[in-house]
Parts: sequence; C-alpha cells; structure tokens
Amino acid sequence: MKLIMAVVQDKDSNRLVNALGEGNFRTTKLATTGGFLKEGNTTLMVGCEDEKLDDALKIIKDNCSQREQMVAPISPMGGNADSYIPQPVKVEVGGATVFVLPIESYFQF
Repeated sequence: MKLIMAVVQDKDSNRLVNALGEGNFRTTKLATTGGFLKEGNTTLMVGCEDEKLDDALKIIKDNCSQREQMVAPISPMGGNADSYIPQPVKVEVGGATVFVLPIESYFQF
C-alpha cells in the first residue's frame, strides 16, 4: 500500500478531488500554504493499493495544469537591496508536487 501526498493549487483541488472520487480513490484534503508564493494551496492525502498507483498518478497529472502568474516582489526587509527587483515577475505555478510513501500498516476505526 502507498500514501500519495499531492500538493496542488487551490484552483485545481476541487476538480482533482472529484476525479479521484470517480476513480474510487478516497482522499483527505488539507488546506496548506506554500513557502515560495505565500499563497494557499491544497495538500491531498490519498491511500491506494500498489497496483493502482499509476492510475492515481495519471489522474493527478491530468487534472493539475501549469500556468503562468504575475507575482509582486516582496521587499528585502533587511536583505540585500542590490538584487531586489521592484516590479512584478512572471512565474510558473500549478501542476502538482507529489510524494509517494510506503505504508507499513493501515487502520480504519
């Protein structure tokens, strides 16, 4: 058995939870915050049998799109002001960061 932890953008989370449900995968949805953009995102925990891992990963890949977003820079606040660029920059966001962990035991009470 495996535990999939998928960190996705909030914009993709409802579509992904629905698609995982249609694939008979149970999910637990956690509200989280990213460290880079300081924006809300969603972390999904999905338990699955080893033979269904590829199916779950395909659903995640198919439902989490990457896109570009303009981000306002954060002031250096005591850092090196020489490298500070005071204008918005385009960054790629979205997609999914996925961790697959082996599960030694599983209990449901």
